[in-house]
Parts: sequence; C-alpha cells; structure tokens
Amino acid sequence: MQGNYDLYSQTALFPDSEVRLLWDDFLTRELSHAHERVISGRVVPRFDRGVFQKELATFDFERPREIDAILPWVITQMETGIVHVTHPRYLGLFNPAPTFPSQCADRIAAVFNPQLASATTSPAPCEIESHTIRAVARRIGLAAQAGGHFTSGGSEANYTALICALTQANPKFAAEGTRAFPGAPVFYVSRECHLAWLKIAHQAGIGRDAVRFLGTDGSGRMDCDELTDTIRYDRLLGYVPVMIVATAGTTGGGMIDPLKDCATVARRAGLWYHVDAAWGGALIASDRLRHSLDGMEQAASITLDAHKWLATSMGCGMFICADQSALSSAFGLTASFMPPSARPEFDPYVTTMQWSRRFLGLRLFVSLAVAGWSGYGAHVEKSVALVALLENVLVARGWHVANESPLAVLCLDPPSGSADVRAIVDRVVASGRAWVSATMFEGRDVLRACVTHGDTTAQDILVVADALQAAL
Repeated sequence: MQGNYDLYSQTALFPDSEVRLLWDDFLTRELSHAHERVISGRVVPRFDRGVFQKELATFDFERPREIDAILPWVITQMETGIVHVTHPRYLGLFNPAPTFPSQCADRIAAVFNPQLASATTSPAPCEIESHTIRAVARRIGLAAQAGGHFTSGGSEANYTALICALTQANPKFAAEGTRAFPGAPVFYVSRECHLAWLKIAHQAGIGRDAVRFLGTDGSGRMDCDELTDTIRYDRLLGYVPVMIVATAGTTGGGMIDPLKDCATVARRAGLWYHVDAAWGGALIASDRLRHSLDGMEQAASITLDAHKWLATSMGCGMFICADQSALSSAFGLTASFMPPSARPEFDPYVTTMQWSRRFLGLRLFVSLAVAGWSGYGAHVEKSVALVALLENVLVARGWHVANESPLAVLCLDPPSGSADVRAIVDRVVASGRAWVSATMFEGRDVLRACVTHGDTTAQDILVVADALQAAL
C-alpha cells in the first residue's frame, strides 16, 4: 500500500508528457477566461475572509488531492482574493499588468529552471541578461564599461548601490565593516524618497540614523543647497558621507530630483552618486520624453525596475553600474564547490549579493525583442497622455493639481468644500469601479492616480473621473 502511495505521489509531482500537455492547455484556456472576467468586473472583488479561511484549513496535506480540483480552486482564489492590478482602471502603485511576452518568458524559465549563480552552468541565460543590461545602460547614456545585473526589485538594487558606495569609500569595509571608517557613514536622500532606504541602512549595518532626509524645493524635488550644507556640517561633526541618492520618479508625486545638480555636488564632494529611477527610468524608452532624465547618465549606479512601467511580471529589478568592476570589488569571493570559470569575475555569484537566482531578465529581453525601444516608448507616452486627459477632465470640474510631474502620475486636491481625500479614496475603491490611492505630498494628503497599464483607454479614464466626482 505504501508503495502504491509513493508511486501516486511521484506521478503527481512529475507526470508524463501527455498529462503535462493536458494541464498546460487547461491553464492557457482558463487563465485567459479569468483575465477576461477580471477586466470586465470589479477592480477590488468582494472577498469573504471567513469562507476562504475555512476552505484553506481543509488543506492539511496529509492526503493528496487531484490536480483537476486544485488548479481551478487556485484560479478562483486569485480572481476573488486580490486587488486586480491587471484591471485597466487600477490607477494605483507601480505593478501593472505584465506584457504577454513577459508571461511567455516566465513559463519558459519555469520549465528549464536555470540557476544563474554561475555563467559556467548557465552560459546562455547569463549572456542574455548581461546583453539586456548593457542595452539598457547604453540607452541611459553610460559608457561601454557599464554593466550590472537583474534583482528581485528596487530595494535589492538600492541596497547593492549602498554596498558599492561603502566599499568605494573605504576598501577595508568588505572585511571590517563599519569599523573601517573613522566615523559613522551617512548618505543623503530627499524626504520624498522611497522609505526602503531605512531598511537598507539597517540591513547594511550602518543603522537607520545614517539616512539623511533632505528638504525639498516646495515642488517635491531635492534641495541641492541643503544637500551641500548638510554634507559640510556632517564632515565637521566627524561623520563620513559616502553616497548621494537622487530619485527619478518619487513614489508619491512622480517628481525627479535635479539630476545634474546632484551629480555636480557628488563629484565635488567625492561621493558615490546613485539614481533611484525604479519607475521613472522607463522614460528612457521615449525619444520625446527622455530629456527629463538628463543627468542620470552621470551616475555611478542606477536602479530601474522592469516590473514597474516596463510592465514585466513581478520581481524584475535592475542594478546598473557605470563601472562593472565595482561589483566584483564589493561581492567577489572564491568558492571551491562552484564550477571553474575562465572569467570568474563575470559569474553572477561574485558580482551580486545573490547566489541562487531565477532567470529574471528573460522577461525584459523577450518584451524588448518583440516591441523594441519604439514600442516601449509608445507605451510610456500613451500613459502620460492618459494622465493628461484625467487632469484636464478633473480640473474642469474644480479639482486642483498638486504635482507637476513629467511621469504618468497625477496628485490632486479635491474641489473646495469636498470630503477629505482619504474618504474620497475609500468611496472610489468600495465602488469597485476603479482603484486610486491617497498619499502625502509636500506635507499634505492628496489623491494619487497613476497610469501604467498598457490596456487602459481614454474611456477607462472617463470612468475613473466620474467615479472620483461621484465620491465627493
């Protein structure tokens, strides 16, 4: 009996090719139908947590179940148990519906399952990722020695920048940590930056107090005069400045720090200059709009998330470094159990903080190969145009624009005498017609709408405008 059970378990985990084809076809068909239902339904489905938890509790994993019961159940939970970021009226955060080529790439990577720690065992995937990173670096305007790698997201990429900055500031940091410095290391960001920098400083061992939050110029952009003064004061007090971070597309307002001015301050102060362009960096795809990122090409390193405005599936960030040798300096080591390599300095396990890693970059490679920069440029420009449409409609109805961003994000103050922003957002989300958010911009609550979905239309924008108006 035990033998039969083991045989069944083995067959369930590794079925033959005929069974695999059957369920591959099922998933293709049913996921397509589910997507159609999602885009025609509510952005936020009605979710009964109590019913879901009771169903989930029945999975005790003591007895196996047939896959023909499991797969439909999981698809149903995805339809009813998440905010649908793949809905064209989801105007929320930067996790849009992924491109179809990206979804295809995910399926391919899952079947072959390459391990990208070593270029010796996975030469083709490593070359594809390196080629794609270099193409993005060239598009930014970096020199030939630029390189980098794919990451799980912006936080990992930004963490990599801090490690590189600390290693450049004092090569002994790799062995001795912060003990190598004569004073406490610090770095500089705008108060409108992504607060992941606090976790990053904590993780790097320099502490959250190392993050210097600088004031803005009143429009959400870093104040470079305050930056210069703060660096000078910190040095007088015995701190060790190591890095300046400019944000190219703040999470709240989509503002771009003065990239050229930040580069000048960094060069004069001898500091690592990093640009966090996790979502705003997608502007490089547009010949018409990319000028807003002038100065980014002067950075020592750049973060750009393909899973944001470039619309790959989740978990596809990029760290791009103007001089790739900085990565091997920061992460290099020798491991006897790894396969020998003719060029070990280019093995991902000695140039990144990662070891085992999925073939992330295939998502962007296939999408870029299919659409080209021109296709992505059209995608970005369409998003900006749709935000402009939303702005025009709402301003005509008495709303007020709070931000002036070149990106596809709009921050709004409601008409005078209306309900507070968070109450308006709650009503819109509860209606199921759209998803927008509230955020803080320059010290006050504003309503925030961001367009990154490639299938959003002008009609969708008009529905969102009507939903906002009805929520006043």
